[in-house]
Amino acid sequence: MLNNESYQWWQTGIIYQVYPRSFQDSNADGIGDLKGITTRLDYLQWLGVTAIWISPIYPSPMADFGYDISDYTGIHPLFGSMEDFEQLLQEAHRRGIRIVLDLVPNHTSDQHPWFLESRSSLNNPKRDWYIWKDPCEDGSAPNNWLSVFGGSAWEWDENTKQYYYHAFLKEQPDLNWRNPEVQEAMYNVMRFWLDKGVDGFRVDVMWHMVKDNQFRNNPVNPGYEEHQATYEKLLPVYSTDQPEVHGIVRDMRAVLDSYSDRMMIGEIYLPIHKLITYYGPQNNGAHLPFNFMLLTLPWEPLKIAAAIAKYEGALPQGAWPNWVLGNHDQPRITSRVGIQQARIAAMLLLTLRGTPTIYYGDEIGMRDVPIPPEEVQDPQGLNMPGKNLSRDPQRTPMQWDNSENAGFSPAKPWLRLSAAYKRINVEREKNNTDSHLCLYKRLIALRQREPAFMTGDYKPVHADHQAIAYIREAPGAAKFLVVLNLSHRPCYLHIEHQQIKGTVVLSTSHELEGSAINESINLSGDEGIIVSLNL
Repeated sequence: MLNNESYQWWQTGIIYQVYPRSFQDSNADGIGDLKGITTRLDYLQWLGVTAIWISPIYPSPMADFGYDISDYTGIHPLFGSMEDFEQLLQEAHRRGIRIVLDLVPNHTSDQHPWFLESRSSLNNPKRDWYIWKDPCEDGSAPNNWLSVFGGSAWEWDENTKQYYYHAFLKEQPDLNWRNPEVQEAMYNVMRFWLDKGVDGFRVDVMWHMVKDNQFRNNPVNPGYEEHQATYEKLLPVYSTDQPEVHGIVRDMRAVLDSYSDRMMIGEIYLPIHKLITYYGPQNNGAHLPFNFMLLTLPWEPLKIAAAIAKYEGALPQGAWPNWVLGNHDQPRITSRVGIQQARIAAMLLLTLRGTPTIYYGDEIGMRDVPIPPEEVQDPQGLNMPGKNLSRDPQRTPMQWDNSENAGFSPAKPWLRLSAAYKRINVEREKNNTDSHLCLYKRLIALRQREPAFMTGDYKPVHADHQAIAYIREAPGAAKFLVVLNLSHRPCYLHIEHQQIKGTVVLSTSHELEGSAINESINLSGDEGIIVSLNL
């Protein structure tokens, strides 16, 4: 095991996702902005965050809240100016906090100048920058591919009498990444921001970027259930995860490697055996292909323990693991497993081997907020009504204090706040040592000071229908046992693994801290402990 100085910042750090519309409003328009993020950097530094991933802030018609980009090298006026961004970057770096931007290379807005040119005529030089196909003989779409946001993924263009492909909204046409001009244009976008000093990119829907060259029909999903999104009716074997995508990812990595100390995260919802291919054959792909297992698995200890082992066992030599509990597309962890188990989830996230990513608000225990149907704004919810698929509930404003609108904005927020914000907020939890926030802060501090947690090995020692336990250790450093009860009932463990003796240094229940532990461990429901083992 190397010493910590041999690791990169993205391996030893804590990534925190900021959804800019919802973090902090500085100009009283009800929408968060860049100056707002800058005013909250001291909080993030206090918490122990070392990198911020910021969801899209570029000019956009906002059909999909910024993931439909009309200018890759600008700032949307809603969020401020380029000067505001440069100040945020400077202030973050001054505090030792890195900035990771969301890069959306799979598709643009239909208002992007590239697409306006592309659709203007069949022989426009940018026609081949997007995916255009003739209709079938009967006039129907070229194949059966579906949009993630509902309906066909093909949109008819009356002017040029062809269909264009959009994996998401019709306002989000997919770029043709088989075109070298498209590749170079996007690499230049990366260089623009890297020249400004950003520390890396989170690449949106990386596995979508290249499509089957024959445009074959996707097969029917035999396991589809009616409550699922209509996209799930088919298995996207030809519209996603094509072999050629890995060459693109390697080229993106080469752009990053031409600068010092930069990194790339890939958004990839794929099974582990496919996910790990995005590291690249010589670890020359994405530095961190996002691992979403904790987002998608049932909250059952045997399944989670098996998934951790499968992931650890599948990682290529030299590849660095990572873990994610929440993001802007998925229900919050507190709404999935409950507030008490969310504390266990925090302990799991921050003690597993690899880089953890925290979604804003999860550290105070924010829950999904019910958004009445007439207030739904998310296109995924609007396009598939009745399926409860809107992502608005997990995107509500950050709850800073008990003042009006939770200190987020003096104006009416763009999405309604939780009714519970007066007791679930940063200011209140900062002063309560038993709070969700203080548990996160203590876990982060422990992780950041102990080599065993930051860069040490992971060794599973126990899993049953209630609990999991594992050891984290690094040569010449303190060694720890983590025991997590993922059930609401008491659990009783007898761990026959070396000499399990030590002292509880951190627990979801303060009362256990300082107590001695041996091979027999009894925990209350929803309880987790971290034990410093006697060496």
